Amino acid sequence: MKIGLGLYRYMLTREYYDFARQAGCTHVVAHLVDYFNQGSSNPRNNQPTGAKYEPWGYAGDPGKVWTTNELKTLRKEVEDAGLSLAAIENLDPAHWHDILLDGPHRPQQIEKVKTIIRNLGEAAIPVLGYNFSLAGVCGRVTAPRGRGHAVTLGMDGPAEDVPIPNGMIWNMVYERNAPAGILPSISHDELWQRLQRFLEEVIPVAEQSGVQLAAHPDDPPMPTMRQQPRLVYQPHMYQRLIDLAPSRSNSLELCVGTMAEMTEGNVYDAVDQYSRQGKIAYIHLRNVVGKVPHYRETFIDEGDVDMIRILAILHRNRFDGVIVPDHTPQMTCAAPWHAGMAHTIGFMLAAKAIVQSSELHGAYST
Repeated sequence: MKIGLGLYRYMLTREYYDFARQAGCTHVVAHLVDYFNQGSSNPRNNQPTGAKYEPWGYAGDPGKVWTTNELKTLRKEVEDAGLSLAAIENLDPAHWHDILLDGPHRPQQIEKVKTIIRNLGEAAIPVLGYNFSLAGVCGRVTAPRGRGHAVTLGMDGPAEDVPIPNGMIWNMVYERNAPAGILPSISHDELWQRLQRFLEEVIPVAEQSGVQLAAHPDDPPMPTMRQQPRLVYQPHMYQRLIDLAPSRSNSLELCVGTMAEMTEGNVYDAVDQYSRQGKIAYIHLRNVVGKVPHYRETFIDEGDVDMIRILAILHRNRFDGVIVPDHTPQMTCAAPWHAGMAHTIGFMLAAKAIVQSSELHGAYST
């Protein structure tokens, strides 16, 4: 297991790389989508917390895909800081909104995604995380409900009252001058068919490029959000996604916190099932209390999930990928993101050491 750090676009600087190394990380997962672009629901110098219904911001330039040179430069900057670039997380809605919507520009956008995958391969970046979702991350509330009144994210009930407006998909506005109106609801079957078509078209390119596509589960994991269906909102649904396109390039970006919020199964069985199959490309780690539609995130060392047990399962199944902290509660200081991440990474390093030491001494059982 390797310990990494997820960095948002504005954090892709030497200062943040040095912070990651100082905290004990060896890898970086980079977000090239600018979630903070002219949006009001994501505070700058922080993580993208979002809000219940407001968009995170505006999507990027639809005519500008991430080039091989841009990706190689990023990888070199990360490596010059003593780290490895493990993955790029998320596609910009500007590049694939009509793939999600099955809209008129779908054929052109499929070619854009294929180009991005090829560019990643040429830049020797092995993983592209993605979230095949219409409503994206919504329905969340931010409040000082954590230990010591730390500001945390959570959910206080379903998010169905406000449907998705035209011109918006996956948290972000992709068309500023879209006509008034809302996105028509579709069925779960239709959404799965869209995902299947997507995988059938891009997985062969990913295989040729040596790139894994890693699917994130729906967060929050509700059957529907904003009157639109979700794909992976129970643990067993990940298996359906895997089986749609049997390939090493069809893998999972498994989020422990999201899995713990699900109302069926249990997170330990899910981590065991998918790590035994070797289908996890990388992992998001966070702790929570409660289940959807009522839960809140917690510090890594509290909450409903035994994180040492999670790491012990991964270690037993020889998971050799990267584990990154997801978002964390914000600590009361001048640098709340840095403090929250340092606390989480410290716990992860200690838990990893415990699991590895316990194997030698037979002291920890899953």
